[in-house]
Order: sequence, then C-alpha cells, then structure tokens
Amino acid sequence: MKIEARIRIKEALEQRDMLQKDLVELTGMRPNAISSLSRGNNERVSLDHLSKIATALNIEDMNELIELVKVED
Repeated sequence: MKIEARIRIKEALEQRDMLQKDLVELTGMRPNAISSLSRGNNERVSLDHLSKIATALNIEDMNELIELVKVED
C-alpha cells in the first residue's frame, strides 16, 4: 500500500461558498492553474501556489488543503 497526497482546493472553496474565479482574483494566479489544482490533475504543486491559496482562503492548517490517502499498489 502506498500513500498519495491529494489537493483539496475544490472542497475548501465549497466550504467558503466561493468559486474558482474568486480564488483567481484573490491570488493573482492563472485561471488554468487554479482549475488544474481544483481537479487534482497536478503531480507537482508549487509551494508558492499553496501559500497564495492558503493566504487567500485564510487557511492556517495545511491539512485543510492537502490530504494523505492510502491507495492500493
């Protein structure tokens, strides 16, 4: 069994009743970057992007943005 990291931006936005475009405006990130992260299509994530998103959403605990999940090999 291995562990995968999953990005939880979609859930964080839903909890705050926000849209991806709101996050784009707050972070200054490209819409494609936010969309890709929200869909979980990235194998690599920039720490700068995570910091911008956490700041924009007032997240102090990264567990709200990143989830570790056990998956079958």
